Amino acid sequence: MRRAALHNLGCKVNAYETEAMQQILEKAGYEIVPFQEQADVYVINTCSVTNMADRKSRQMIHRARKQNPDAVIVAAGCYVQTAGERQEEDETIDIVIGNNKKHELAERLEEFFEKHEKARAMIDINCPKEGYEELSLSRTAEHTRAFIKVQDGCNQFCTYCIIPYARGRVRSRKPADVLGEIQRLAENGYQEVVLTGIHLSSYGIDIEDDLLHLIEQVHEIEGIQRIRLGSLEPKIVTEEFAKRLSELEKICPHFHLSLQSGCDATLERMNRKYTTEEYAKSCGYLRKYFREPAITTDVIVGFPGETEEEFAVTKQYLEKIHFYEMHIFKYSKRQGTKAAKMSDQIDEQIKTKRSNELLALEKKMSKEFRDAHIGKEDEALLEEPVQIDGVDYYVGFTKEYVKVAVRSEKDLSNCMVRGRIEGALNENVYLMTAYS
Repeated sequence: MRRAALHNLGCKVNAYETEAMQQILEKAGYEIVPFQEQADVYVINTCSVTNMADRKSRQMIHRARKQNPDAVIVAAGCYVQTAGERQEEDETIDIVIGNNKKHELAERLEEFFEKHEKARAMIDINCPKEGYEELSLSRTAEHTRAFIKVQDGCNQFCTYCIIPYARGRVRSRKPADVLGEIQRLAENGYQEVVLTGIHLSSYGIDIEDDLLHLIEQVHEIEGIQRIRLGSLEPKIVTEEFAKRLSELEKICPHFHLSLQSGCDATLERMNRKYTTEEYAKSCGYLRKYFREPAITTDVIVGFPGETEEEFAVTKQYLEKIHFYEMHIFKYSKRQGTKAAKMSDQIDEQIKTKRSNELLALEKKMSKEFRDAHIGKEDEALLEEPVQIDGVDYYVGFTKEYVKVAVRSEKDLSNCMVRGRIEGALNENVYLMTAYS
């Protein structure tokens, strides 16, 4: 039995695809071992969202070769899709598998073992004839929550982003395949699913369907108790969208609406397709139809041309919207994008200063959101045992993604419990007294 090790870099979609490739190898008879162990095959699912991601991808490829010079090294995913001649010249790599070809992993390995010839499985990812690559899971690394990839590709072409060139145009998964996979996961005990994609809001535009219709179908699956959504574009959140979502009891009121900047001039340079006024309306719809929803976002600081005045406008806007969580990123120049060629690139020290300001704001707003739950009854899906200050707890999350801990001598993994939130155990975890 050959031994295989896999390593994932990047987003939740990449993580899904890495788990799917692992299950393909298991089905083909491989023994899966940790990446740091000796293996006959190393599979690195690469990322290319930033120049740093490219570098980390190359480092992991070379680390695998160092661990076992005789192993077969497979480089898959976004880095090899965008690297062009650079990955062709890398003697470390034996098999290159681009996006939309990961389902061929076992077949490509068998060809290599027969012929001992380096191979490339690549397509023109921007070819509109390329459909959705069907990968599926029967289980996931997480034992209670399953991420389900339902969409690939992006048509937005934000000026800072390489992903449309790495992932190609929007391709949607057939609803029947999505529902079939979730049904199998529900039968295996999963109670919560997270629908995810490269540009989730575009789901269905290529198959005459839409995301809301898919969500309503997932809602009917017996055994699934919770549905979360990956990152959404704000313009998808119309009043009708928010109202219909609120009528689905399994929907978690936890919404990640990508923002990137609270200044319209900066948004225009980024080629984002909305204004701050439109974004605020979307948040308003969610707050109209859901009681105290958790709204989270992404913010880029130090985008080319961002003045002190523009940054101040963004900071004030973030305070006004009042997010539960914000992921703050310092702008990183990505070769191959329009923003990388823009004038008025921002000094790294200024980026760091602005980032620190927003991180402090994020910490304050996040605490305020969690503290508002103290004294209230809530429900949590518990995941795993942990020790906090020497005391045994089971931790999990409320629908709003507030992390709570429950003391219990019984195994409460994958159990839904109701209780009262008492207060903070530490910065991130709140004590819940469960009702017996």
